[in-house]
Amino acid sequence: MASMAVVVALFVAAALAAAGHGDAALVEHTFVVSQVKLNRLCNDTLVTVVNGQFPGPTIELNEGDSVAVHVINKSPHGITIHWHGVKMQLNCWADGAAMITQCPIQPNKNFTYRFDVVGQEGTLWWHAHVGSLRASVHGALIIRPRSGASSYPFDKPDKEIPIVIGEWWEMDLGHLEKNLRNGYMFDLPRAATINGKPGDLYNCSGTVKDNNVVNVEHGKSYLLRIVNAGLESEYYLKIAGHKFTVVAADANYVKPYTTDVIAIAPGETIDALLVADAHPAGRYYMVVKANQPPKPAIQFPLIISRGVVQYSECPGKEEHDTTSSIMVPEMPDRHDSDTSFYFHGNLTSLQPHPLLRPVPANVHEHLFYALDSGNLCPHGESSCINHLGPMINNVSFRLPATTPLLQAHYHGNMSSISTLRELPDRAPRMFNFTKMRKPTSRATSVRRLRYNATVEIVFQSPVLADTYANPMHLHGQDMFVLAQGLGRYDAEKDVATYNLVDPPVRNTVLVPLFGWAVVRFVTKNPGVWFLHCHFENHSSGGMAVAFVVENGPTLDSTLPPPPEDLPSCYNYNSRVAYE
Repeated sequence: MASMAVVVALFVAAALAAAGHGDAALVEHTFVVSQVKLNRLCNDTLVTVVNGQFPGPTIELNEGDSVAVHVINKSPHGITIHWHGVKMQLNCWADGAAMITQCPIQPNKNFTYRFDVVGQEGTLWWHAHVGSLRASVHGALIIRPRSGASSYPFDKPDKEIPIVIGEWWEMDLGHLEKNLRNGYMFDLPRAATINGKPGDLYNCSGTVKDNNVVNVEHGKSYLLRIVNAGLESEYYLKIAGHKFTVVAADANYVKPYTTDVIAIAPGETIDALLVADAHPAGRYYMVVKANQPPKPAIQFPLIISRGVVQYSECPGKEEHDTTSSIMVPEMPDRHDSDTSFYFHGNLTSLQPHPLLRPVPANVHEHLFYALDSGNLCPHGESSCINHLGPMINNVSFRLPATTPLLQAHYHGNMSSISTLRELPDRAPRMFNFTKMRKPTSRATSVRRLRYNATVEIVFQSPVLADTYANPMHLHGQDMFVLAQGLGRYDAEKDVATYNLVDPPVRNTVLVPLFGWAVVRFVTKNPGVWFLHCHFENHSSGGMAVAFVVENGPTLDSTLPPPPEDLPSCYNYNSRVAYE
């Protein structure tokens, strides 16, 4: 025991030295996870939330701070919290991915997440990482420069405003998750929400009580910290009569980019400056509208929400103005994918900046990941055309039943996971671009990577008429997004399009509809890191893989021991919850 204490002390000392905290603070929060009845769309719905809030509380800190979040689980569900985009250097145990890095926190149990936020500035977010619970268990995570807002690489805004785009589900999220795991992907949210409110398009009661109102002063600037916390849709965001200047994405600064529309996929965050320069006597709708693939893809009802931007020079306008007097923006068509393609393609990194690293030149691992769906036959059925299994390289990911991957890796017994399979570097059977889907297999697919390796991944979405985009999220590290394109990736010509000078740096890359994207990253963070699509129907269905990053040669490149209070899977029926 004494030797273990010494090892732990050495790890702690090394981590503190690496962080170089100096003036760092400890930011503490208590998250009480429980079920409450919330009234939306004139109905009371039992919802799992944090501290009774939808969305949950915003965590605000400065770069270099330490965070401690005490999670008290009073819900009937096992729960974990994932700190989406936080790099968790040498702290994979705190990443919060259920059955990847930890067992869920059981009902009536507690657990404290402890981590440092170093070398990152901007907007990230946190959310549940058990099943579909992130639909209601989520909130913003704001990281300001260590020396304060005056250190932003743009003019200091007069105010900062979180804008959390979500979705309202009037169904049990555990049941939704079960449907998605079994290949039934036809459940839908009732509405989109802005900061938890569906807006006046759903004015079922005859009174506008569920509208999100943003009050501004003429001539002042506002930093909108935008999060897409939805399960199923990329959204277009516009404010009538106004433009945005995008300054960051996924907590990485970008060259200022002016636009009247923001495209944001599930998992992504965007920081955008808004100058209140419209006529102060007017009122202006803020609209979020879901986009979706064109036919022959299955068509769903339009999902949309809107709030109001109004100027403080005209107080009380909501008392006498009707919706007909509020300016409405012209939104992209629901099947318009070009706007998203060009929005993402126009983002480049802000240079020079001390937090930006150069693009690694020498690639050690070349991976080609075909993102597709196959027919999933869960019980050996011969006909299962309505059971779709999202997959990477013909393998549909399955979470382990009893032991989290990180725990098995740390103790050197990953072979004990009977469903484990090494994911091939390329699809053993490249998807057929013209024929019907083939059956897919399920496995706990992993890819082992040595420490300090440069990895390049080509993500290829299907180019069939019945297809979809894929927001691929990597835990534990950011990715340089080198290129995107339409059609089938062709290395002979597409390598020449790579941006090796100032590519955007993201934790979530949107692989475009009918297209591909190329990313590059360096494995300098040992542990087990989940890579998955952030559309919930794709993630729960199996479009995922776990990267097992080996230890490096030194103490400060070696995964520390787990915290003593890490939740246990003892007596936890994981098979029911995760199979």
